[in-house]
Amino acid sequence: MQVLIPRLQSDLASALLAACKGELKGLSFSWSDEVALVVVLASSGYPGQYKKGTLIRNLDEAATAAPKVKIFHAGTDLDSHGNVIASGGRVLGVVALGKEIAQAQERAYVAVDTINWPDGFCRRDIGWRAIASLKETK
Repeated sequence: MQVLIPRLQSDLASALLAACKGELKGLSFSWSDEVALVVVLASSGYPGQYKKGTLIRNLDEAATAAPKVKIFHAGTDLDSHGNVIASGGRVLGVVALGKEIAQAQERAYVAVDTINWPDGFCRRDIGWRAIASLKETK
């Protein structure tokens, strides 16, 4: 779902209200032609044992480090000082849009690399198959 929301150009609130009322029939949605890619940041040790309460910094900077980036919180909380901390295994979803998959990938990893979270990790190969496939067809 995280990868779909940034592509949605229709009013999300109206769509959710229609869904609550059971009035989705006939409702149409408008979507961006851009592609989206999501990189999940997880707590070190995930899916096994992982620490909770680790501090995550630079989220505001990461959200503006590249164009068309959104950061979704999945396993975060605030500590007593208002700092964002990890509270789960799959913690953040960094989504980026681009004209092509390689551009979306680049933007997502620029944002990921801006996040300061020593106790987190992500896969560095997200989107590689799609990018390789496009190179083969050219």
